[in-house]
Amino acid sequence: MPDTSTRHYAAEGAPLKVLFVFAHGAGAGHNHPFMAGYASALASRGVDVVTFNFPYMDAKRRVPDRAPILESCFRGVVEQARAVPGLVGHALFIGGKSMGGRMATHLAAQGLDGLRGVIALGYPLHPPGKPDQLRVAHLSQIAVPALIVQGERDAFGAPSEIKPHVAGMAGRATVHVVTGGDHSLSVKGVKPELMRAEIVNVIVGWMEALL
Repeated sequence: MPDTSTRHYAAEGAPLKVLFVFAHGAGAGHNHPFMAGYASALASRGVDVVTFNFPYMDAKRRVPDRAPILESCFRGVVEQARAVPGLVGHALFIGGKSMGGRMATHLAAQGLDGLRGVIALGYPLHPPGKPDQLRVAHLSQIAVPALIVQGERDAFGAPSEIKPHVAGMAGRATVHVVTGGDHSLSVKGVKPELMRAEIVNVIVGWMEALL
């Protein structure tokens, strides 16, 4: 088990027998309201969700670890979660918010045994204002289906910027556009819980189609 904190949000109601390992973004850990809110909402729809902190977050450092460390931690959490009694044999999905979603795509590109799909909530295509610094070299190597939920106003990459780079992926790629949404998928004038419920519907429906 990686030296990092984790939390299991147990599936409620009629379980889908799905395990979703969900990684946080660069600026806040897995207890942030965004992470807890989505994890709880997915669990209420029958998905077992495991969240965790990357090492730098537990160490209270502001700068994220380098990609190999993040990937190793993520992979270790996945391995541990899959061995938890009651989760053995569940269909595996991985994903995350922003940086966490990017690291999930790294793992998917490298290969993860039994992976059904990868989900990115606000994929950080490039740093804000630097559209030439693309983070796409690995995307064509992803052989499983991918769901990218992207805000229309995302400063890290609009849906129209992302679509050409995922069109050639070996696995099917779906880009769900959040009209008026920003990098955190917030929409002005729409209550966060309503926006979250809409996006969770999209995620669960996409997962169910792959089972």
